[in-house]
Amino acid sequence: MLAVTAADVRIFLHVLAATIWVGGQITLGALVPALRGYEGVTKVAARRFNMIAWPAFGVLVLTGIWNLTAGDLGGAAQRTLEVKLVFVLLSGVAAFLHTRATSKAGLAAWGALGAVGALAALFFGVQLG
Repeated sequence: MLAVTAADVRIFLHVLAATIWVGGQITLGALVPALRGYEGVTKVAARRFNMIAWPAFGVLVLTGIWNLTAGDLGGAAQRTLEVKLVFVLLSGVAAFLHTRATSKAGLAAWGALGAVGALAALFFGVQLG
């Protein structure tokens, strides 16, 4: 059996948090149309999701910083990381604005933008891996 390293723990936590943040958005987005038929259920589900999603986003940021301090990227990898960080910021800001939206159009637009940002950040993160 391979020895468990700090890098293994760091990457595991980062990927786990990404599965919650990104996968949760996709799952909740798929469930919302079915939940709309039940009064108040969509809001309750969204609030419950936020209870795990935002801590996961925090873990992503913290382990992302840990990842930055653990390696030395240069050239194309550095550019890829910068692009990823733009999408991480977009995902977080859009998701925050989604939680504050009061109109259906605002909820849809900010939710979609947050999900696209999360997916793009995930893609560029995989490239860096």
